[in-house]
Amino acid sequence: MTPTAPKSVLVVDHNAFIRQALCQLFKREADFEVCGEAENGKEAIEKGQELRPMPLIMYSAFGDRLVGNQARLIGISEVVSKSEHPSVLVHKARGLLYSAAA
Repeated sequence: MTPTAPKSVLVVDHNAFIRQALCQLFKREADFEVCGEAENGKEAIEKGQELRPMPLIMYSAFGDRLVGNQARLIGISEVVSKSEHPSVLVHKARGLLYSAAA
């Protein structure tokens, strides 16, 4: 099996501490590469158009079914609650990327 190039991740959160923690989380994973950071939605859209990161995953304090359904309507592939362990975020990211590549 030949190694594949790391998948790009754009980390977006209004809280700098959370952005830093998420960047470190993905940097520890060999199959991901943090391509940038954004502080808000406007900045995320601008950087997303430029950097073309992976599918959108919402990591939110609001992770109920209604929020998930609304998020999917606007193009977000997965919603992960911040109350879950951060490894769930990485797991969902891998699931999206590798199912899309198959």
